[in-house]
Amino acid sequence: MIKVAIIGATGIVGQQAIVTLTNHPWFQITKLAASARSAGKTYGEALREANGASRWWCPEELPASVAQLPVENAADFDPTTVDLIFSTLDAGVAKELEPKWAQTTPVVSTASAFRYEDDTPILIGGVNMDHAALIKVQQERRGWKGFVVPKSNCTIAGLVVSLKPILDNFGVKQVIMTSLQAMSGAGRTPGLSAMDMTENVVPYIPGEEPKVETEPQKILGTFTGEGITHAPFGITATCTRVPVLDGHLVAVFVQTEKPCTPEAAKEAMVNFGKDFCQLGLPSAPDQLIAVTDDPFRPQPRMDRDRGDGMTVTVGRLRQDPVLENGLKYVCLSHNTKLGAAKGAIQTAEYLVKYYLKWV
Repeated sequence: MIKVAIIGATGIVGQQAIVTLTNHPWFQITKLAASARSAGKTYGEALREANGASRWWCPEELPASVAQLPVENAADFDPTTVDLIFSTLDAGVAKELEPKWAQTTPVVSTASAFRYEDDTPILIGGVNMDHAALIKVQQERRGWKGFVVPKSNCTIAGLVVSLKPILDNFGVKQVIMTSLQAMSGAGRTPGLSAMDMTENVVPYIPGEEPKVETEPQKILGTFTGEGITHAPFGITATCTRVPVLDGHLVAVFVQTEKPCTPEAAKEAMVNFGKDFCQLGLPSAPDQLIAVTDDPFRPQPRMDRDRGDGMTVTVGRLRQDPVLENGLKYVCLSHNTKLGAAKGAIQTAEYLVKYYLKWV
């Protein structure tokens, strides 16, 4: 078994990582770390430290074996005690600590700290796995034995997966999108108050739109051997927060280079990613994209757990009457599974099997 640490284990994404890794066939959780406030406690105690109440976010029961593990201080964590690190830290802390760990140990991160570095790939399952070759460039430039590979922003996971078959088959000139993002995407700290979100929509998420408007070009770009040439199309975005627990819904408007009917787009999406799904990765779904003809779907409560949270659901696929070669649709992805913890673990599975060749 491959020994792994989860750092940032007390947060929402860290908890989702624990759920995904419990009884994992390749990975065994042997270390947990978090802030100094949680250090020295068992994991179960750390979760209950606020007013004696349980802070376990996930609907699944907290595994007893994990509840008894001691929580270490992330700032003092020794990366040589494990084979692989899952980092779910905030970006500021990740920027400081992840390079220290990467000197000796592979780090797969959900933080944004290294997403925009020229020698760092942002991997999304089935979309750009050839970018993993950039890891060797990173290791050579920085003198690391390990590496840092970050997940994408959670909002764009469904967007990028749904755009990839359109880009490959018809080309993309521009994208206009509006997100309706779940509350869990804000995390616990600072989080969102019930008074803010009940019967309300917040039309602005600080810092979100620049990420959404830039990360897809890197992910959908071309690996050159030394770096990534970004995809040339532009994206304009409006990002909002809605009173939904999990599941980011995105309304997408795409102008394609070649004419594309909704029927042709549906066929391309349904057939996309079959090779990746057959690689034998434990966290991979049976299909990357499901397309529904029901005009009332996708809906977060009904569709976010499709493929155990790893399948993107596309609906309302139709011609756009304003854009030349215009296509519009709605896509839904699970923000704390595909968009965060489970997506990071799927990335690690791919790297362990095909890059590190540990299994």
